[in-house]
Amino acid sequence: MKTFVAILLLLSIGLVSCQEKKETPNDVQTPETVVPEVITHDEYSGTEPTKPQETEFYEPKVPKVGPGNNGKIPSDAIVLFDGSTLDGWISSRDSTAAKWHLNKDGSMTVADKTGNIQTKQNFGDIQLHIEWRSPAEVQREGQNRGNSGVFLNGIYEVQVLDNNDNDTYVNGQVGSIYKQRSPMAMASVPSGEWNTYDIVYHAPEFNATGGKIKSGTLTVFHNGVLLHDHVEIKGTTPYIGWPKNPSHGKGPLMLQDHGDNSRVSYRNIWVREL
Repeated sequence: MKTFVAILLLLSIGLVSCQEKKETPNDVQTPETVVPEVITHDEYSGTEPTKPQETEFYEPKVPKVGPGNNGKIPSDAIVLFDGSTLDGWISSRDSTAAKWHLNKDGSMTVADKTGNIQTKQNFGDIQLHIEWRSPAEVQREGQNRGNSGVFLNGIYEVQVLDNNDNDTYVNGQVGSIYKQRSPMAMASVPSGEWNTYDIVYHAPEFNATGGKIKSGTLTVFHNGVLLHDHVEIKGTTPYIGWPKNPSHGKGPLMLQDHGDNSRVSYRNIWVREL
């Protein structure tokens, strides 16, 4: 009898052991704990300061720049167009003198089918201020109404278009990074009034063999409203096809003749090199 009881006890222990193995099989893996990357700054290492003076510095001196508000141009800006002459601009087509109309009100207007114009001077990273106006007399629809464009580095387009009561594809509407990114808002003034773009452009970087190692970025304000906040430029902004990334250095600021009698005008163009 004792032998029989002992056998039953052993069988019970074995059964429990098998059940435990089924509940915790060997092939069940415990998830690894993911440790997030910690951002550190070398200048804040070592013994922490205990006096306010230890975290104050006085060099290098910050350059003084005259403010650029209330219509004034910053004192360190390069004026690209002040309404008096087109001497700083050439035809993008053949590098001859720019053929756009110079107006008595200090603006210039696209001369239809004369081609794009661009600055003689080349730039890299810049802060750009430019004002533009579509015609007060509304003509055509969609992409054929008041269409032009501001090209950073001569390659990357911020769209100029009269979108007032004029729908089109949103990544090609006014303020878009053309065919790449829609603006966060539509902030146009009425047709025929002056719009303002304030743009911060950082150029992409390329290695010695021409490969892109860092994308360019754009920050765009339209009439004081933020449209793009330090967004990545994925490449060129073609009408058809994917963005491309040709290696390049500094380049001109280019303004577009869309070729449809757009009659877009520009004025008060200046940049600050960054």
